[in-house]
Amino acid sequence: MPRRLNLPDSASVAQPGDNGRLFAPSAARNSQAICDALCQIAPPSGRALELASGTGQHVVSLARAMPALSWQPTEIDAARRTSIDAHAADAALSNIAPAVALDATAPGWGGQHPGQDLIFLSNLLHLVSETEARCVVREAALALAPGGLLAIYGPFMRDDALTSDGDATFHASLQAQDPEIGYKSDFDVVDWGAAARLEFAGMIEMPANNLLICWHKPSQGHGPQPAA
Repeated sequence: MPRRLNLPDSASVAQPGDNGRLFAPSAARNSQAICDALCQIAPPSGRALELASGTGQHVVSLARAMPALSWQPTEIDAARRTSIDAHAADAALSNIAPAVALDATAPGWGGQHPGQDLIFLSNLLHLVSETEARCVVREAALALAPGGLLAIYGPFMRDDALTSDGDATFHASLQAQDPEIGYKSDFDVVDWGAAARLEFAGMIEMPANNLLICWHKPSQGHGPQPAA
């Protein structure tokens, strides 16, 4: 999982609240747009796994917007798991399970969480190395049920180019702290999904120059076959 960096204000920094809840201003800003986009493409029912759930603000919004999905939030950080459960308790939604510990960048978790109809991740890939980011996609592909959807939200390069001054500044600040992290190129991430035998399902432009990149896992007997 990503090392805890001294991130700039433009990153997802959480502020303490009551009853163990944490609040990320960025999550408050982007939750509605994410819900609107996912509601158009998510399966109508089934199991949904959120990776690196952070404060818990997203999973509450998603569970409220998609009540027929059973949501499992995950987070490596214990304080954030406490926050997730506090937000869920405050929302009183029956389709959010207690948060579980999971390092989305570590090999092996995909086989421990099989049969997911939807896997969602936001704002992580730019905070980890390419090796770790590729592992996230590979393990998510293993965890998806046939026909399931993987959706990854966040800031990306567009064909290896940073397209705004704000993105360039943020990317540089990240690489100054760790040269292995920073923005990933959208086309590279799409290719990682293909390498994990997922079918590209599109890119959705999101507010603040973010993207939602999506793949489907082929149904049994369909989709890309392993190389000979």
